[in-house]
Amino acid sequence: MQLKFIRIFLAVLFLPLFAQAQTFGEIFSKMASTANLIVGALFVISTVVFFWGVVKFIAASDNPQERQKAKAILWWGIIGMAVMASAWGIAFILKEYFQIGNQQPQFLTPPALTPIPLPG
Repeated sequence: MQLKFIRIFLAVLFLPLFAQAQTFGEIFSKMASTANLIVGALFVISTVVFFWGVVKFIAASDNPQERQKAKAILWWGIIGMAVMASAWGIAFILKEYFQIGNQQPQFLTPPALTPIPLPG
């Protein structure tokens, strides 16, 4: 029941993105940019999981059971990165096949910092 609610919520959440597009090319372009954003965020999450496994592995250098758990976290991080890289590759192949556009996968960029002038 809860999974069904989440699926409906996500479908309704992204519905305005697709309703404002006027042609199929624009719809596919918006879907591709949304997929790029989601895949990029998941790639970042899998990288964080991998590095968390590295930290746990180093911290548990004297405990073999904790090292096994850390190895499992490392493997899940590596698997996540491989799946996300594959998803980007498949998305790129589909975009080229359907001639949707030249959008490359984008990472989130942090906001620019503006210096504060010092008094005096």
